[in-house]
Order: sequence, then structure tokens, then C-alpha cells
Amino acid sequence: MRFRYQAKTQTGELQNGYVEAGNREAATNILASHNLFVLGIESVDKENFFDRLTNSISRVRRKDMIVFTRQLAMLLEAKLPIANTLRTLHAQTKQPLLRAAILRVSEDIDSGIALSQALERQGGIFSGFFISMIRAAETTGNLSEAALFLADYTEKEGNLASKALGAMIYPAVIMGLFGAVAIVLVVVVFPQLKPIFESAGVTLPWYTKLLLGSGDFLAKWWFMVLGVIGALVAIVMNYTQTTEGRGFFDDLKVQMPLVRGIYIPLTMSRFSNALAMLLKGGIPVAQALEIVGHTVGNTLYEDILHEASNTVRQGESLSEALGRYPDYFPALVPQMLVVGESTGRLDEILIRVSSYYTRETDLKLDKMVDLLQPLMLIFIGVMVGGLFGAILVPLYNLTSNVR
Repeated sequence: MRFRYQAKTQTGELQNGYVEAGNREAATNILASHNLFVLGIESVDKENFFDRLTNSISRVRRKDMIVFTRQLAMLLEAKLPIANTLRTLHAQTKQPLLRAAILRVSEDIDSGIALSQALERQGGIFSGFFISMIRAAETTGNLSEAALFLADYTEKEGNLASKALGAMIYPAVIMGLFGAVAIVLVVVVFPQLKPIFESAGVTLPWYTKLLLGSGDFLAKWWFMVLGVIGALVAIVMNYTQTTEGRGFFDDLKVQMPLVRGIYIPLTMSRFSNALAMLLKGGIPVAQALEIVGHTVGNTLYEDILHEASNTVRQGESLSEALGRYPDYFPALVPQMLVVGESTGRLDEILIRVSSYYTRETDLKLDKMVDLLQPLMLIFIGVMVGGLFGAILVPLYNLTSNVR
């Protein structure tokens, strides 16, 4: 298996690369034999379609993670030892996968493994962002504060995701019902009118012929259509697991106008929040950028932040390093960073940037929903008009011939 790793050398330099090994533990041992302290390691071997389908079905729900993270923060804030905290959480957690993961983490803690390493062994449950923040907190000694931040952050993301999902339910239901009715009309109802038109010698417009032909094709070859759709879905899902595919879709999120308006503010909020927390915990800027790069969830931003980290190590300011990428970091971000650097309150400025972009995300999401509903009604109206126009025009010609 092939693993991507992030490690520290004995001189404190960050190192990223790939290693071949039979499993995760073997890969960690190989890196340790080269005097590297492993910060993060993950498999890059491509899963097949059915493995990903199984993982998506059995995945821990966001709601369960919000509850777990909030309880973890409360217990750590009460100065309860981490071993007792995990045992308490294991007893209170009902979700089977999360409960089992907490038990394994607790056992690893009892054997002397650090919390971040124990969480990393359960990488299918805990995100890279979660693990990176815990690892950084272990370095600075503010684990309870990091857990509280993760609880707030997880809840905030959950609320935003729920809001986006709720906003899309109504359009999705309407479009689904329209699609079902359209298929019934095209496949069942309209073909019954075809013999009437043929016997009356009515000349059918091209769009009516296309509609009736589509109905005949779907009625005869529906299984093939479903098979092609299923194959396309599988191909796209497999493509998204490749380096090229992830880069393509990550770039699409940034370049598509409608998606960009929400994705960029959301990413800036996440980036600013995470970086502020790391800097507040005493992590150097260059190292913090490397960690945040692995938590943003976008390969393009990961590469950009890696380059920015290198330029910061060479003596360039953070504002200058990020200002090189205006398509990915709006002008407001480097401008605010200049203020933070000049006043020595960079973490406070980043928190303000995060709050600003969080509000902007909510505002743009509301605007998108307000715009989407009338556009959806217009689209459905045009499609319904097209469907019935394709039949009403020949019917009008038929009645004209009868007169």
C-alpha cells in the first residue's frame, strides 16, 4: 500500500512525501527508522466503488460527531483526565461505530499512546482537521481549549450544512416530482396519441417526433439507460478518488461562479478559524500553514498553503505570501493580515476575518435560495410548456383538418 505522510525531522523541519508499506503501522515504523517524527499519515490507494458505498452508508453522522465533540470539550474543561473522559464518553455514546472507535482510542491511551495518534488510528471516524487540531493542542498544552474550539466549529459547520440541505429540499422535491410526471407522460401517455396522428395523416413537428421517439426508446431500452447512468456515476466517483480528479473538482469549486460565491467565504472562514487557533496555541506561522493546508479539504489550497509556508520560512510575511493568490484569497484577507502583523494581534484579526466570512456565507446562501426558487419555477414552466406544446400543436392541426 502507498501512504502519504507529513513528518518532522530531528531539526524541526516539516517533510511531506510518500512511503510504500504493508499497512499503516509498518509505514510509521519505516519513517521512524529514518529518524522522522510522524505528524500525519494516510493511505492514498484507491478504494473501489463498493468499498466507498459501504463506507458512506456506515459513516458516523455529523449530528453524532457534534454531540461527541461538545461532550469532550465539556469534560476536558472540567479538568477530567483524558482516560476518564473517554470512558465516560464511551458509556454515553449510542452510535455503534463511534462507540467502538472511542473504546479503541481509550485502550490506546491506556497503553501510553498520545491522543492524536490514537485518533489517527480511527481515521475513518475522525477527520484530518480534527486530528490535526488535537495534535497541535498537545504541542501547546491547551487541549481543553482546542476541544471547545472543535465543538463550536463542528456545530457551526453542522448548522450550515443543515441550512444548505434544508434550502435544497424543496427544489429537489419539486424537480423530482416534475421528472417523474414527465417520464410517465413521455413513456405512457403521449405514445398512445401517435396512432391517432398517423391515421389522420397529420404532419408532426420535429420536436413532437423527438418527444415521441424518446418515449419509444425509454419504453424499450429503460434498463440500458439505467445501466449507462449507473456506469457514469461509478466512473465519476472513481475519477474523484484520483489526484487528477480531486484537483479538477476542487478547481471547479473555485471557478464556477455560483458555487464560488459560497465556497470561497466558507473556505476563508475555515482557514481563518483554524489558523487563529494554531497561532494562539503558540504554533509558528509556517508550521501552522502546513497543518491548515491539510484541513481545508481542497488540494489546490493545500498546495498554495504549502508554498506560502515555504515563503514565510524564507522571511516573507504571511500577508505577502497569501497576496500572491488573489483568485483563492480575496483582497480583504491579506489586507487584514497586514493589520494583524503590524499590531502583533494576528490571531485576533483572523478571528474577525472568520466571523466576517461566516456572516457572508450565510448571506450568500440565503440569496442563492431566494434566486434558485424563481429560476426553478421558470425552468419547470418552460419544460411543461414544451411538453404540452409538442402535443397540442399536432392536436390543433388535427382539428383543423377535420373542419
